[in-house]
Amino acid sequence: MKREKQLLKGNYAIAQAAVEAGCECYFGYPITPQSEIGEYLSSKMPEEGRAFVAAESEVAAINMLLGAGSTGVKAMTSSSSCAVALMQEGLSYIAGDEIPCVLVSVMRGGPGLGYIYPSQGDYYQATKGGGNGDYKLVTYAPDSVQECIDLTYKCFHVSQKYRTPVCLLADGMLGQMMEPAVIGEYPYEEIDQSDWALDGAKDREPRFIASIEREQETLRKRVEKIFVKYNKILENENLFEKYETEGAKLVITAFGSIARIAKAAVKMARKNGLKVGLFRPILLNPFPEKIVAEIAQKVDGILDIELNCGQMLTDIKASIAGAATIPIKFYGRPAGMMMTVEEIYKQIESVYKEIVEKKYGTACI
Repeated sequence: MKREKQLLKGNYAIAQAAVEAGCECYFGYPITPQSEIGEYLSSKMPEEGRAFVAAESEVAAINMLLGAGSTGVKAMTSSSSCAVALMQEGLSYIAGDEIPCVLVSVMRGGPGLGYIYPSQGDYYQATKGGGNGDYKLVTYAPDSVQECIDLTYKCFHVSQKYRTPVCLLADGMLGQMMEPAVIGEYPYEEIDQSDWALDGAKDREPRFIASIEREQETLRKRVEKIFVKYNKILENENLFEKYETEGAKLVITAFGSIARIAKAAVKMARKNGLKVGLFRPILLNPFPEKIVAEIAQKVDGILDIELNCGQMLTDIKASIAGAATIPIKFYGRPAGMMMTVEEIYKQIESVYKEIVEKKYGTACI
């Protein structure tokens, strides 16, 4: 049955997408700007005969997620910034135990309690592993309400397929904005978890899940196995957007909501004759280093734009190191201060003159 577009708020779209994906358990604690996710699920999950728990804290919520995920069912929590910081120990255990689950992180300005307006200050938190040990949190970043839905489905699929925690990294603008979108049917096949899940030991040998190991060599093999899995995710589940990158002299890199605004600025630049393109990684972690390196070999410069002080910038620079020698410029703004299309266009125009026109002359435009 064809489903029609609806006018949806981002947080509600994520919540309903989780229901459509078959989420059986939700554990959460309210914090702006994502509280509507828990609010919506507090009524929807019981209607569906599924588990909703208003946890007493974020620490409790993440450990409930660990417990539910260990049974093989689809489970989710959602939170924001300073509250996700409290979940880092639990996320480290979940990664070490290879337990599938989904974390929705709707960013606000920081550090500390910060500010409730949209920010991208939690890129490091989501992609670098905020807990202890060698692991990554697989991370997808939407730029629209429709992608909030589609990537929620993707997060559940990837988490189940690879037995790993997966993060949907949105921000306050995406969580609160409304736009037309379609909540379609869950598009992925269900993954059988019966060979490892702790679902009762009747008629079989008991199973054991723990991140602690008695032997150093055993732990080494486990960590190496986890990183092999990350490489497979990058190879098989990678998502990105290229816009007008073919023949571009300057490429803008951006992710999430600010990439959407940057794309409009790129369109303005193209209209004015500037050879500018956009690269938007949708899978932020594992980071698509090879693709960024390939782009860098074909352009004269990169301008990275983020709602922070330069976090994805470190991955951009690392990707290009050794592949190309080009200028990499940055324009950012922390603490929940959104940019306009015109503002970004001015930065594009300035950098284009500095890099491209200086190299080729005004004939390049």
